[in-house]
Amino acid sequence: MYQDYFRLSGKPFQLSPDADFFYPSREHSRALAFLEYGLDQADGFIVVTGEVGTGKSTLVQTLLRKLDTEQILVATIFTTQLREDDLLHLVAANLGLRIPNANKAVLLRELEHLFQQQAKEGRRVLILVDEAQNLPPGSVEELRMLSNFTMDSKPLVQIFLLGQQEFRETLLGPGFEQLRQRVIATYHLNPLDQQETQTYIEHRLRRVGWNNDPAFTKDAYEAVYNFCSGVPRRINNLCDRLLLYAFLEEQHLIDGDLVIKVSEEIGSEFWSGRSVEPVRPPVPQLAAPAPAPESQGAALEAITKALFDKVSIQQRLTALECGIDGLGQSLKPEIAELREEMSAIRSVLEDVLVELRSQQGSAHPLSGTSSPTTVAMPFSIR
Repeated sequence: MYQDYFRLSGKPFQLSPDADFFYPSREHSRALAFLEYGLDQADGFIVVTGEVGTGKSTLVQTLLRKLDTEQILVATIFTTQLREDDLLHLVAANLGLRIPNANKAVLLRELEHLFQQQAKEGRRVLILVDEAQNLPPGSVEELRMLSNFTMDSKPLVQIFLLGQQEFRETLLGPGFEQLRQRVIATYHLNPLDQQETQTYIEHRLRRVGWNNDPAFTKDAYEAVYNFCSGVPRRINNLCDRLLLYAFLEEQHLIDGDLVIKVSEEIGSEFWSGRSVEPVRPPVPQLAAPAPAPESQGAALEAITKALFDKVSIQQRLTALECGIDGLGQSLKPEIAELREEMSAIRSVLEDVLVELRSQQGSAHPLSGTSSPTTVAMPFSIR
């Protein structure tokens, strides 16, 4: 509707994922690098998490475009509220197998045969699961079992899991120790910062031939960030409504007042909560060193849990930083206090990282490996 009015070649802020509009923010570029790193390893699980609307599905589409279909056969699973047998049927169907009414044993045998055949032809199999937080525990275990298939001591299947924050909690639950030990890297995708919010908006507009019509003022970009908290899907929703409103009102300038008006019309979904003083988390205390584990598996389990626990600390840091950005100049004493707390938390994180690296160096079987994008441990820290 508004595309012709503003002489745009398409809709810049559609809600459905589209790799054509992929914006390489700091977070998204690093997450993509982790996925590519995982492909190079050709083994294990890669886990990428992020809150709703942070761009995980667009990230997946961008990765798929980079894959060489002559070397990798991909099964992409988007519907994940499935029982174990249903998941296996869906994986088989995505890989081109048609086995109606087959039981689990037949499915596994045929899948293994397919994996082996692909390996003989020089191709690897990649299973990519989006919205993994919806997987029942039994289905997660089936994915782990698929990763057991090998030929000539080489894995035949690699699995990428993308989900919301709660999926990390699922992996920390009882019964998932073996799967956690097979995760070679994990990354948590955070929202855009204020500057990236502006460049994200301009990036999408330029993809459809935007020539500064409508023009966005500086306070308009700031208002979009304040209402959307840097979450790309929220930004898309709000900016689409802004363009529609400007078209209907025959306006060619979008300022902060217009953003506030449209946001309030849409509703409280876009309120980021920054008008409320953020809760100040207590500074975590470094726990006393744990007794030496009795086995390598126990050491790896301790490292894994500690690294997952650090995600919540990272989120607290992000919340504190967002709070500081939104408090303004009128609360300088409170800002100083928040900065002191963040400094203390970061100091603790550095101590924890040193301790974990020390444990990993003596206990982890991959301690001799490294890469340019991650330290040589089963999980990266976010």
